[in-house]
Amino acid sequence: MSDKKTGKNAFLMYKGKPLVRNGKTIYYGSMADKYVVMLQILSTKPYQDMEIANKVLVQLMYTDPEIRARDRIVKKSEKEGLYNALDIGSIWLERALRDQ
Repeated sequence: MSDKKTGKNAFLMYKGKPLVRNGKTIYYGSMADKYVVMLQILSTKPYQDMEIANKVLVQLMYTDPEIRARDRIVKKSEKEGLYNALDIGSIWLERALRDQ
């Protein structure tokens, strides 16, 4: 998805890959690649006047729709905080895409 006037990507980017949020689920990476990281916010905690992610489930998964949903998961872990979850997810994704 790109803005035709400026040619810029309309997605929020992190380390050159798109971040797409749907409710409490965040997808990191391109669906055109073999792998993507799914971050599911399991719990939140109050911080000042907002809610921040407390526990986050990180899953490295295949993007191939032909693979059954339960067989798509390559790695998974639960992390404290969104930064820690995104950090490990980006490492897993980088390694998986490099090694394919």
